[in-house]
Amino acid sequence: MSATSATLPPALRPYLGETAEDVARHELLWHEVSAFAAEHVAPRAVRMEAAPGRVERKVAELMAARGWFAVTVPAAFGGLGAGHVAKTILVHRIACVSAAAAAILQATLIPVGALLNFATYEQKGRWLPRVADGSLLLSIAVTEPRAGGHIGGIETTAERAGNQWVISGSKTHIGNSHLARAHLVVARTAEPGVRTSQALTAFMVESDRRGLSIADHRPGLGLHGFTAGRFDLDRVRVPADNVVGEIGEGLSVAQSSSILYGRPNLAAVSLGIHEAVVAATTARLKARDRYQGALSDLPVLRDRVGGMEARLRAARILAYQSVHLLDQGLSCDADLINAKYLGHQWAATSAQDAMELHGAHALDGGYVLQRLWRDIQHTYPPAGTGEIQRIRLADAAFDEDHIQWSERLAAETSWARPDPTAA
Repeated sequence: MSATSATLPPALRPYLGETAEDVARHELLWHEVSAFAAEHVAPRAVRMEAAPGRVERKVAELMAARGWFAVTVPAAFGGLGAGHVAKTILVHRIACVSAAAAAILQATLIPVGALLNFATYEQKGRWLPRVADGSLLLSIAVTEPRAGGHIGGIETTAERAGNQWVISGSKTHIGNSHLARAHLVVARTAEPGVRTSQALTAFMVESDRRGLSIADHRPGLGLHGFTAGRFDLDRVRVPADNVVGEIGEGLSVAQSSSILYGRPNLAAVSLGIHEAVVAATTARLKARDRYQGALSDLPVLRDRVGGMEARLRAARILAYQSVHLLDQGLSCDADLINAKYLGHQWAATSAQDAMELHGAHALDGGYVLQRLWRDIQHTYPPAGTGEIQRIRLADAAFDEDHIQWSERLAAETSWARPDPTAA
């Protein structure tokens, strides 16, 4: 079975749900997304790679038309209400064909998660149906030019002015910066010196707000077609009811969204890249003649490929097991962190092995492996670098990870909560 085959690996079935209906539903989604990626994403992936300065919009429109940006949004707000396993299937299967297209999807799903967990019912009714019908893509804006991903170092400020807030500052490396029509911005609402847990607040800032300017798109090392840019806020005014969560709760909004959505999403992107790397490598080695046989017959090369396959199978289990626990409402923050950390690390190792196994052919600009090697670099920094993940895992080892967002917000997950409009 090819690494990128549309066939669902049997090892994943225990993580696809508690009932036969759950498993069947997820398997159907697996095949649907795989077919979509082959038909609609694969042809565009080549064009996206050839024109790195162009922001890909058509793939976003096609995914939006299928309601996939609202995969975790409850039916009451027009979404699929399908949960994190379904979300992982979407991101993973698209990433097998184009990590850039998968990045477009996963980047909007993070602020959607923040709204599900912290927005009021009225706010959800205002924004989530537009996410579900594809008319509103979102971004989450935490990272800054000086502070980087250090949330405690955020310098963007928000000051109260009557029934409005005035926001000033800069954000960078913002996924979907040029596609999003609204941005979930985390800003400082307390004086310097106030402890971080009370200093920050999250705001929804629409892209057409006066004073919000988005810098021109600049392509990165990889993920060509995906935009992760910078925007500046010069005394941007938003109404008080654009505050998401309580005032001073911005740290919780950012951290929980990163753990419950950002990390498993990136694990799924890494997994898709990893599968494509193994598929490209095995296809090449089987097709390349050497010594009255193929390169794939050489034990020294089979040893390297065996290591790649071992890492791939382990990463696949970690990615799906962790989100299965999340869908069950079980405490799994460390599992989500581990899936992101090892998922990237293992995929990056396999990508480097693949480059070496391909020899000079790997350096050909038009060959897919070069794209995969560059794309995997982009799953390391977001939602915490490897060092940050290891520190958080050490907290778990010492039983010091006192906040368990997976457990704390289990009652708020959209697919488990009763529909308040039901009779």
